[in-house]
Amino acid sequence: MNHVLVSDIMTRQLISVKPDTTLLNCAKILIKKKIGSLLLIEDKKLRGLISTQDILWAVVKKSPSDLSKIKALEISPRKLITTKPEAKLEDVVKKIKKFRFEKIPVVKNGEAVGIVTLGDIVNFYPEINPQFKEFDLVKEETEKLKRLEGAKERVAFRDGICEECGDRGPLYRVNGMLVCASCMSDV
Repeated sequence: MNHVLVSDIMTRQLISVKPDTTLLNCAKILIKKKIGSLLLIEDKKLRGLISTQDILWAVVKKSPSDLSKIKALEISPRKLITTKPEAKLEDVVKKIKKFRFEKIPVVKNGEAVGIVTLGDIVNFYPEINPQFKEFDLVKEETEKLKRLEGAKERVAFRDGICEECGDRGPLYRVNGMLVCASCMSDV
């Protein structure tokens, strides 16, 4: 891997849109081309990157009808991590791990010339897959810790009346209410 450059494995056929393209049109292109992200390019310069996750975030935060009004650049991450074609593959792997991005645009003189994805790296260098599995495990453990923090709020009581259904039995504190085990999912 020491001698492999980004230019050796990057995807050169870029699919891009202008930064003022609406999210609705971006979503249509992503679905039609069966890809996960689009580069935002204007006057041959890379202005941003938008992924399906960015569009899903917008759908959750805004109303679906706003997708035809919001421009891609408005929700594109402000911090854009890029690499150069002559960069070593191991340096890109370090960036992917550090910033937790699955795609990194390849830029030369301010112009996008390619994109290197986690899939490109794993396809070329399958031995690296365990390192990325470790990345996923850390991510999963972080989520588990968050859930455990929420579980601390649920304190069991031996006996009482459920505030949700009125049944008597063991109770758990969920969102400030005392409820039975069957009502926990409803609260």
